[in-house]
Amino acid sequence: MTLLAVGINYNTAPVAIRERLAFPADSLAAALKALCNNQSINGAAILSTCNRTEFYYQSQNDNIHSLIEWISDTKKITQKEFTPYLYSHTDNQSIRHMFRVACGLDSMVLGEPQILGQMKTAYQAAYDAGTLGKHLGRLFHHTFSAAKKVRTDTAIGSSPVSVAFAAVQLSQQIFNSLSDQTALLIGAGETIELTARHLYQNNIGRIIIANRTYDKAHALAAQFNGYAIALSELPDHLAEADIVVSSTASQLPILGKGRVESAIKKRKHKPMFMVDLAVPRDIEAEVAQLKDVYLYTVDDLQNTIDQNMDSRRKAAEQAEEIIDTQVEHFLSWMRSQGAQTVIKDYRQQATLSRDQALDKAISQLNNGRDAEEVLNLLAHTLTNKLIHTPSSQIRLAGENDRHDLIAAAREIFKLP
Repeated sequence: MTLLAVGINYNTAPVAIRERLAFPADSLAAALKALCNNQSINGAAILSTCNRTEFYYQSQNDNIHSLIEWISDTKKITQKEFTPYLYSHTDNQSIRHMFRVACGLDSMVLGEPQILGQMKTAYQAAYDAGTLGKHLGRLFHHTFSAAKKVRTDTAIGSSPVSVAFAAVQLSQQIFNSLSDQTALLIGAGETIELTARHLYQNNIGRIIIANRTYDKAHALAAQFNGYAIALSELPDHLAEADIVVSSTASQLPILGKGRVESAIKKRKHKPMFMVDLAVPRDIEAEVAQLKDVYLYTVDDLQNTIDQNMDSRRKAAEQAEEIIDTQVEHFLSWMRSQGAQTVIKDYRQQATLSRDQALDKAISQLNNGRDAEEVLNLLAHTLTNKLIHTPSSQIRLAGENDRHDLIAAAREIFKLP
């Protein structure tokens, strides 16, 4: 059985491809079950974020063609449209890749912590769907342990660097001061919460949070002295916003060119800074054509992010060393699984010998035989039963010049 990690990310595929291969949370269970109906796939999980879609699974071989066909059929996209952007890893490299992803070493923002939570969500979705096999489930748990160790033992997460932070930092470059600006945040997930926190810490003048579920918007806005609105109220408040950051799970754009154009007119062409952190995109790409609108996607933030990486690169080197060790630990566990059947069979054989000898001893005691004599006989019988077969096999190995087996026996039985 082969472990595989196959996917696309911000580094290999543009947002236009990533959004077509994204899996919304409410569709994950059905997708996982459908994927595991494939006879060549045994155990699978799907990680889907704005920056990546990855498939972790076990297969009978390292051929990924069946997965490619399934993606094409499921997402209604031709193979030639997305296969040039795919990467794949097998066995050792797939284990290393999962560890690196969970630690934030493969993220757009080096060391960003959100990905670990997203990995845990992917694990939970697969667990709930019943698509995790023994080895893949164990690999996820080991992945989480490795990520925790990296966070604890290095400074990889000490600097406040994230996509959300990069968006706020970029807004500071456009506006001299945030204290006079109004920020409209669309969504109520972790990314929007992180954005709100960074804006609040940088003395933003006013925060408006819009979400499909008003209660979630209100709960988040309350943390930052903000104002909550329902998503349906967006047209009435868009013109108030100097900064717009959107990150939802909507499958269709929330803001179109016409709506933004109307807001700009109401603002008398006062500039509007917009950041679309969603995949699929929340803001139509055509909005970038409007004057007085500065629209950025997650891909556009790369230059800003690069300026904040120096403090994490040394920590990343330490993290890679930790991952090397953790990969070897998991491989050791994998190798040990091959011996489990032998250990189980040996235990069963020993238990059978014990039970037979014990039954005979109990029968002798019931027949009135001396207890000390029965115990000596039990010890003698049990010892002979346990050492008979190994002794015969070692003797046969000597007759056949199998010195490797004799040396192995000495090691197994810890003989001086």
